[in-house]
Amino acid sequence: MKPGPWTCRRRAPLKRSRILHMALMGASDPSGEAEASKEKPFLLRALQITLVVSLYWVTSISMVFLNKYLLDSPSLQLDTPIFVTFYQCLVTTLLCKSLSILAACCPGAMDFPTLRLDLRVTRSVLPLSVVFIGMITFNNLCLKYVGVAFYNVGRSLTTVFNVLLSYLLLKQTTSFYALLTCGIIIGGFWLGVDQEGAEGTLSWTGTIFGVLASLCVSLNAIYTKKVLPAVDGSIWRLTFYNNVNACVLFLPLFLLLGELQTLRDFSQLGSAHFWGMMTLGGLFGFAIGYVTGLQIKFTSPLTHNVSGTTKACAQTVLAVLYYEETKSFLWWTSNMMVLGGSSAYTWVRGWEMKKIQEEPSPKEDEKSSMGV
Repeated sequence: MKPGPWTCRRRAPLKRSRILHMALMGASDPSGEAEASKEKPFLLRALQITLVVSLYWVTSISMVFLNKYLLDSPSLQLDTPIFVTFYQCLVTTLLCKSLSILAACCPGAMDFPTLRLDLRVTRSVLPLSVVFIGMITFNNLCLKYVGVAFYNVGRSLTTVFNVLLSYLLLKQTTSFYALLTCGIIIGGFWLGVDQEGAEGTLSWTGTIFGVLASLCVSLNAIYTKKVLPAVDGSIWRLTFYNNVNACVLFLPLFLLLGELQTLRDFSQLGSAHFWGMMTLGGLFGFAIGYVTGLQIKFTSPLTHNVSGTTKACAQTVLAVLYYEETKSFLWWTSNMMVLGGSSAYTWVRGWEMKKIQEEPSPKEDEKSSMGV
């Protein structure tokens, strides 16, 4: 007798080691895969994918350039990276709450979870929020001190940290080919640092922040997997609680680092243009989570990684053209090594996961040998 739909939905809780493994290695839980959608005409699917990927590219690239303007623009001269990051978290929190209220008032118009602040859930999400704060703060500090063109190389070690943490936390070994791609990424990173130094544009401060951002991105993936059950698996609830915690935790940092006095002395504090750009940065920060999920939904995690790598290449070229910079052949080689190594790692991991899925289990082999 076939199990009913309720039976199909019931799943055994994941072990912590399995959760960490999925987070670090980019794998998904087979039991949590959604059912395949109905077949759509090829042209319609191609158009949808093109639009979604384009939306992801535009949102991601625009957010990087806008954040660079807010963090390090000569026209603004505003040295308050913590406040900029805090304000973007505040905008995301208010947007989540507004959409929740709108969905409750117009249930047929849109689908958004009900958001009510629960202190128990807030405490459960707190460890992730600390990592999340580190991730977005180090990202913005890296972008403040390095150019947009070098930004992707400066924070390119996330894949390397994924492999390192998978070994330290799970004792999970990595294949030779995957390690080889990590070696290419590390080589590209060091060559990029060397070439930035040769051109006189290297910021060790920004580079260190980039490395710390890469570490936090890797840790964020681990803690996200661990904390999701506390918010019923809802990414939007997790986003809401994460940003609420971040807003609270950023306030003492904002005061301790003296940014309040810097903000008081800021000449454009009453400018509508300034607050408009700040709010737009917050909107892009909110939107990037949505369009990332949308791209994965309409393509696949593997395609999303490839799209992100290609987007990084386009972003680097645009930055060099926009800021009218001249880069050496070896500088471009470092970028190609980082992007090529990241793409190769994604392909190797995808190939290995596919190979594991295609291999018959021992029970199936036993049944085949018995002629069952």
